Amino acid sequence: MTMQLSVAVRNAMLDAVETAVGTAAKVEIKTGAPPASCAAAATGTILASFTLASDWMAAASSGSKAFSGVPLSITASNTGTAAHFRVYASDGTTCHIQGTITATGGGGDMTIDNTSINSGQTVRITGFTLTQSGA
Repeated sequence: MTMQLSVAVRNAMLDAVETAVGTAAKVEIKTGAPPASCAAAATGTILASFTLASDWMAAASSGSKAFSGVPLSITASNTGTAAHFRVYASDGTTCHIQGTITATGGGGDMTIDNTSINSGQTVRITGFTLTQSGA
């Protein structure tokens, strides 16, 4: 039998993510494939960098948790094709979450309005949701 968790346990696990990462977390939108793990050195060119609000994720509900205030917008600092992201603690160096990026509706771990980015254009995060398994 597959292990199952109550919704309350799954929600508590997800709410702990925001606590562990901390306030004023940083999100970098980058080119290329993500590194093998968060512990591996960063790769790719930073296309856009966001500083998130102190309460950057909504409270977990039904075993999932999403960014608050989406869409989030910032001006791109470089030109390239967005392919992955990293979420860092406020120090900007401790990676806690990473994954793929696609355009809205493309099924990536994070979605943005357009993966073809030019320096100076507005970049919008349109979706990011964590889902805890064990339902």
